[in-house]
Amino acid sequence: MTSQVQIPENLSTITRRGVSRIISEAEFTAMLRQGRPLRLKMGFDPSRPDIHLGHVVGLRKLRQLQDLGHQVILIVGDWTAQIGDPSGRSATRPMLTHADVLENAESYMRQFFKVVDRQRTRVEWQSQWFGQFTLANVIELTSRFTVAQFLERDDFARRFAEHQPIAITELLYPLLQAYDSVVIESDVEFGGTDQMFNLLVGRELQGMMGQTPQQCFLMPILVGTDGIQKMSKSLGNYVALEEPPAEMYGKLMSLPDTLITPYYEYLTDVPDAEIAEITQAITSQTANPMDFKKRLARSITATFHDADAANTAEAHFEQVVQRRNIPDEIPEVTLAAISNLTINQLLVQTNLASSNSEARRLIAQGAVELIRPNGERILAAASAALAPAAGDVIRAGRRRFVRIAE
Repeated sequence: MTSQVQIPENLSTITRRGVSRIISEAEFTAMLRQGRPLRLKMGFDPSRPDIHLGHVVGLRKLRQLQDLGHQVILIVGDWTAQIGDPSGRSATRPMLTHADVLENAESYMRQFFKVVDRQRTRVEWQSQWFGQFTLANVIELTSRFTVAQFLERDDFARRFAEHQPIAITELLYPLLQAYDSVVIESDVEFGGTDQMFNLLVGRELQGMMGQTPQQCFLMPILVGTDGIQKMSKSLGNYVALEEPPAEMYGKLMSLPDTLITPYYEYLTDVPDAEIAEITQAITSQTANPMDFKKRLARSITATFHDADAANTAEAHFEQVVQRRNIPDEIPEVTLAAISNLTINQLLVQTNLASSNSEARRLIAQGAVELIRPNGERILAAASAALAPAAGDVIRAGRRRFVRIAE
């Protein structure tokens, strides 16, 4: 990494845009102005291999600082992933095998480096230091904190009050994450607001061990496409980085208008002044939000694919969703292959639904229909049983189709 560090002229682009809170902002700003490369810690738990746009909010901030000359250190939590951290969940995670961790980490890093510069990132695996830990090391580490301190963490406090189990291994998780900060002498650690407790433990442990306490960069939680809950794969309201272009574009076009501004702020480089104009135009109803949403979807899709793919995805959206036409190229299934199947089974068999529960949900929402060659449309929810014939098309949701062949 080059030793040349730039000091940003407009600090608010670093400290305010796409940021929930910095502990402590004054200390962090002073560090930036010193002009020395800062060690930026980002840890990830490879219990899940996929990254969605919710993760990108923090990754973009890492890239901003990386472009100024600071050092990103990516901690692969191959040790703590085998313990599990609920981070607000009501149950413990299952422990993973080392093979699972390696496979997930490879997938994660492939996506991580779509945003962060691989050449300017140092990757460290926790097992490099925890693999040498003895019981004496663990006891020494745990002696620095009390159970009462850890029960202040929201999810632990809630589960304790509800008499739900809390494994001792879970209490170790924040300690081990904190020790990562000590090992790499982290200057700044990044995480979502739901990780604040863990980041603060790292800050406190560094101070106990004679280091300058790290700054805690807390990123806002991105609301998912449903407009209600945080983006999550388990909730189905996510946009994954490795979505096909048409799927990514289509999901972004399904955003409620209230999310247009935060998505521009957190996920694009559109200037603040222009975002303010977009917000004003939407609020005053002097412009069609659809136009801003299309620009947003095109920009994000191009970022993770390319401009041609984004333009093709937009054309597909306009044809299929706006004009309700059937795409030119869609999968086919033979009539014999779906004979004697219920509608739920048919949707799963043809990959129009991932499970029977999703199939039932789509049907109940009126999102499944049979389209005859003459243009007649029959809703599955309004039909006792669909009887597809050769030449018919089945649509599930806005963007999934299959044609019935002989």
